[in-house]
Amino acid sequence: MLPIGPLMIEHRLIERMVSLLEKEINNIEVSKKANSDFVYAAVDFFKAYADKAHHGKEEDILFKELGSKPLSAEHRKIMDELVAEHVVARQSVKGLLEANQNYSNGEIKALPAIASYLKTLVGLYPPHIQKEDKHFFIPVMDYFNEKEQQAMLKAFLDFDKSLIHDNQTIHEKYREIVEKCE
Repeated sequence: MLPIGPLMIEHRLIERMVSLLEKEINNIEVSKKANSDFVYAAVDFFKAYADKAHHGKEEDILFKELGSKPLSAEHRKIMDELVAEHVVARQSVKGLLEANQNYSNGEIKALPAIASYLKTLVGLYPPHIQKEDKHFFIPVMDYFNEKEQQAMLKAFLDFDKSLIHDNQTIHEKYREIVEKCE
């Protein structure tokens, strides 16, 4: 398996959560209320799974290794865009958490901010994932020989093992959370 395989598998779970965000946006628009429990679950998902586990492997392993390679101008540009998009995602999740805390404390005027941050995430992730899956991951594998690719795959697996909590992998935990929310 190429090291990008686990990253692409993770994208499928992120896409499922993004679908749930879209449903919450519709719920907010119709009912003029947010499901704070769901929003907290989504914040947890994006902080722990999408950012720490997924973006962590991308930035701390793949992008770091690519930084030592003679990347084409196009690949360097895409990698820089991906990192910038990760920053936007982090800022949006932070803002979503703050808005949801305010809403949970009775500040109804925080509802538009919740909807706005959800819309930002829904607008960000599908093209971000497509950019990685279709235009970046596969081509950049050519910068690595077989031995380097296998070492990277092992580093990804070791990274994931470091995220085990209560005898449950991060992938099991967040797959269960998404399934419950679905």
